[in-house]
Amino acid sequence: MQQNPIIDFDVIDKDGPQEYSGTVTIASKDLDRDELANVAPVEISVRAEKGNLPGEYIVEGKSSFTGELHCARCVDPYPFANSSEFHVRFRPRPQGSGDENEEVEITNEEELDVEYYSERAVPLKDLALEQVQLAIPMKPLCDEKCLGLCPACGANRNRESCKCESPVSDERWGALKGIREELAKKRES
Repeated sequence: MQQNPIIDFDVIDKDGPQEYSGTVTIASKDLDRDELANVAPVEISVRAEKGNLPGEYIVEGKSSFTGELHCARCVDPYPFANSSEFHVRFRPRPQGSGDENEEVEITNEEELDVEYYSERAVPLKDLALEQVQLAIPMKPLCDEKCLGLCPACGANRNRESCKCESPVSDERWGALKGIREELAKKRES
């Protein structure tokens, strides 16, 4: 297994399937995710081989990392670990698809695991970055039963009792306030 940080499609064409592995350091700012407090180096190993279509390469691998996420309810950091397997097919960027950074439209379900390339090399760091992005939950929670912060005083309700006397109501729902009583009156008549 090569400790090479770059998957080179020309080497695969010449020498057949290749294995790559490495430890990739990713800065939290590279991910641009507010819920990520920090991330430890990502361990990644892949096997890359030619696919069935011209210019297609299939990459299968594993990645694992640890880090800290901020809870979406109480904002406290909590430890997070992920280990996952992945499968990606690389295909040449279609002719006439415009700028290299322009996204290519996915037209059918079979293309969900396809990434398009214009360079014949893929850094392991790019794959590691993608796997970390995919592993971060949309709404990270330190615990399913997390009570979160009080919307009035900001107290973390997991650690202390809220000192607020009355529940906070959202004025945007004011128009619906009496609807339950109106429906009950209509049913009675």
